[in-house]
Amino acid sequence: MNTQSNAVTGSPLETRADAPTGISEGRRMYWAVRRELWEFRSIYVAPLAASAVFLFGFLISTMHLPSRMRASGQGSDYVHEFMLQSCGFAALVLMGTMILVAIFYCLEALHSERRDRSILFWKSLPISDLTTVLSKALVAVILLPLFAFALTCALWFVMVSFSSVVLLVRGTSVATIASQFSIFQLLPPLLYHMLGIHGFWYAPIYGWLLLVSSWARRAPFLWATLPPLAIGVIEKIAFNTSYFAGMLSYVFRGSMDDGMQSKATGMYGTLIPRLGIGEFLTSPGLWVGLAVSAIFLAVAVRMRRSQGPI
Repeated sequence: MNTQSNAVTGSPLETRADAPTGISEGRRMYWAVRRELWEFRSIYVAPLAASAVFLFGFLISTMHLPSRMRASGQGSDYVHEFMLQSCGFAALVLMGTMILVAIFYCLEALHSERRDRSILFWKSLPISDLTTVLSKALVAVILLPLFAFALTCALWFVMVSFSSVVLLVRGTSVATIASQFSIFQLLPPLLYHMLGIHGFWYAPIYGWLLLVSSWARRAPFLWATLPPLAIGVIEKIAFNTSYFAGMLSYVFRGSMDDGMQSKATGMYGTLIPRLGIGEFLTSPGLWVGLAVSAIFLAVAVRMRRSQGPI
């Protein structure tokens, strides 16, 4: 006897997409971000490794701090300047590491899943391409700067605590030790710099890298760098101008020419913004950059929807 099975004619992907899941968009975004942290451990491993290397060198240098302080004859002023320069250099190391991690993460975020064919699995889940791409942009623009800032806070605390113990053991006055804790007053402007400049201001850079990652079949780094370089060269040869190169320089410098210079001197001087938060939020360059990054991300969403495994 022949019986015809009542098989579902639609594809498994369509059936899963049409079925009610009961999961809110916020919950989907949360798990999409968790996925990024699981898959790309360099997001937190690289900054932690950079912090460990810097802290090792700082601990060795601090052992000689009391003798250098007495030799300088400046007392607490020398200790304060030493800690200011050390903390500033620590912040620069973590910021540089964060930028490198963000660049390579964005280039790999959408390219690696097509290369290892895991995109077939991720597309079978009830998570849209928009949520997937936005979660990757969220990691680069917000989570990485916040993690770098939190790691900087922890690193500064260890540095100040260890140097205080060394000075206390060597018989240094309490006033000299207490002067080091004024370093923590610089944390709010540092948070503003990391999240504002290295996060939202660099959003179009990360958007462009995600777009290239969603499109390139191989060598995404070359495809991300060669087109801007070619545009700059063609403009210079054809019109003898460098407007495009100036625009890129303006973006990469974090609008330094518009007042994002420092009111402080020394190593930490490059980290403190001069513009107030209100001025920064009303800056045309910020909103133009965010609009451009939105366009890049929209194209990346469309490319991920149409692209398959490599």
